[in-house]
Amino acid sequence: MDSSVAARPNGYSKTPRKPLLALAAIVAAMPLVLPNNYTYEVAILVGLNAIVCVGLNLLIGYAGQISLGHAGFVGLGAYGSAILAARYGWPPLVSLPVAVAAAGLIAWAIGRPLLRLQSHALAMATLGFGVIVSIVLSTEDRVTGGPDGMAVPPLLVQGERAWYWIVAITLVGAVWLAQNLIDSPRGRALRALHGSEVAAGALGIDAGAHKLSAFVISALFAAAAGALSAHYAGFITPGKASFLHSIELVTMVVFGGMASIFGAVVGAAVLTTLPQLLTVFKEYEMVLLGAVMMLTMIFMPRGLVPTLERALAAARRRPE
Repeated sequence: MDSSVAARPNGYSKTPRKPLLALAAIVAAMPLVLPNNYTYEVAILVGLNAIVCVGLNLLIGYAGQISLGHAGFVGLGAYGSAILAARYGWPPLVSLPVAVAAAGLIAWAIGRPLLRLQSHALAMATLGFGVIVSIVLSTEDRVTGGPDGMAVPPLLVQGERAWYWIVAITLVGAVWLAQNLIDSPRGRALRALHGSEVAAGALGIDAGAHKLSAFVISALFAAAAGALSAHYAGFITPGKASFLHSIELVTMVVFGGMASIFGAVVGAAVLTTLPQLLTVFKEYEMVLLGAVMMLTMIFMPRGLVPTLERALAAARRRPE
């Protein structure tokens, strides 16, 4: 067995900690190669998307439950904190955690009936939730500002460099929490559910409770990223909760590799930065982006990170 994997007494192997240390080292060193505020903005956007994708991967990749309306929780976190701070004068440091907790409560309330559904029915139901949130944010203009959006009070810190460190620390913390969850008995139960819900039930695993917990945790991650993005940008629109944004998030998870915490981070990083790099091709930008995604899925159907991990493992086993 690889020395980087610590075996448990029952034979279950913990997730290696080296990737987490590598991620912490990368985010710590990144300011050394970021030349201007624009690159800081891109790095912050990568971090915010990665936080959402780490939580979404717990739901899709590990628990095996699809969500096509997850941007709704991003919108709830963003608008919840913005409304409390802008309309009711709450300090942002108070409104932000309250909005995240409220989004988690909503996820718990709707998750109980939704997660009884399976496959395409669950996908349609979560899509419906996202559409409802998006429509409410667009039509309740007296509270949300409607399609034009609303201004958001800043946190105590300002400036791209300060925000970079806030997002970077939050991302590393989110990955650490996700890793610990996957290494726990609850994480093993989630993977058992993904393999076969019937078999997991035969082993005494409460499928409903574990699916609901994954749904709530992923919603908390999404709402936290949404609230941070609102206070960072200083302005939000209902696009935060749009169906297109939900699809972008799911695509990042699948592209990076489902059931891979670091695949979610890599998927978010690649698909957030790649459109910025392809802008030099002007009208062919989206064509090239689509081609890259298609080729990746054709030749790496398990996702970017799992495929590369298997290739590296095979190379190590190959005799010299």
